[in-house]
Amino acid sequence: MTDSTIPTARLGDGGPEVGVQGLGCMGMSFAYGPTDADASRATLERALELGVTLYDTADAYGAGENERFLAPFVKAHRDEVVIATKFALSIPPDDPTKRIIRNDEPYIRQAVEASLRRLDVDVIDLYYMHRRDVNVPIEETVAVMADLVREGKVKHLGLSEVTGGELRAAQAVHPIAAVQSEWSLFSRDIEAGVVPAARELGAALVAYSPLGRGFLTGSFADAEQDLTAGDFRRQQPRFTGDNAAANAALLAPVRTVAEAHGATPGQIALAWAQQRAQVHGLPVIPIPGTRKPARVDENTGATRIVLTQDELSLLEPIAGKVAGDRYADMTFTSAGRE
Repeated sequence: MTDSTIPTARLGDGGPEVGVQGLGCMGMSFAYGPTDADASRATLERALELGVTLYDTADAYGAGENERFLAPFVKAHRDEVVIATKFALSIPPDDPTKRIIRNDEPYIRQAVEASLRRLDVDVIDLYYMHRRDVNVPIEETVAVMADLVREGKVKHLGLSEVTGGELRAAQAVHPIAAVQSEWSLFSRDIEAGVVPAARELGAALVAYSPLGRGFLTGSFADAEQDLTAGDFRRQQPRFTGDNAAANAALLAPVRTVAEAHGATPGQIALAWAQQRAQVHGLPVIPIPGTRKPARVDENTGATRIVLTQDELSLLEPIAGKVAGDRYADMTFTSAGRE
């Protein structure tokens, strides 16, 4: 390992070894405004050079477009990368702006075949249930996912936005390698139930939006004023109006710690997320999303930052002061069901 290459961690007791920081690929095709395909392809390559090996997508990201975009990169580096994708957010044909949560067997089987085709792979390395349909027992959903493992279509299983109890019920059916949930200086609700369950069961915690969807970097202060009309963040309560103004004021200690390290606020946010592994005693893999190679250099640089106890104490109160929920409808999150 060179000085610029990040260390590794294992996803679950029997899961793959990956770089301790992954790459969220959603924004390369979806949700965060205009994209540059060439820059995104360069970002994928630069990430791999730096030891990033977990690449995260989903069938719902651009109605499959993100999976199609990643396919050539995955094919070119098949033995080097771990590709993670997800099912559960069905797009109604009569309204492509909506999502319906489905965890039933016919949908799962349809979804996995479609993802295999779009990614142009024989097997998906890590397959997540993206969101939980409470009308389908989670044991039934995971039993279908386990069948996909036995059939050789999927290697390892993951769950996204599940409660601690749901994770335990799932683990009783088949080993769960990773739980993906939002976890950042602004979003810590999973620490009450999900994180202890993951630690107990030997699952890794894959932290999405560890940069607070860019807000923790200072790249925008008010989504309605600073971001383009189609940007998903304009729909999230904490990034607009009075909430945005109140939350922007919470970044002062992040900047203070960043100055002490000669780092950026984003690097401090990532270093904080990474140190959750030591704080809570389980593997933690943040998956910050970016579309620029220079940002990958910045983000992976955070793996070399160790925050002191005094600095962690300075950052500790932030989450408790955040104004606004992370989604307009929290019923689809683990916090909405805990």
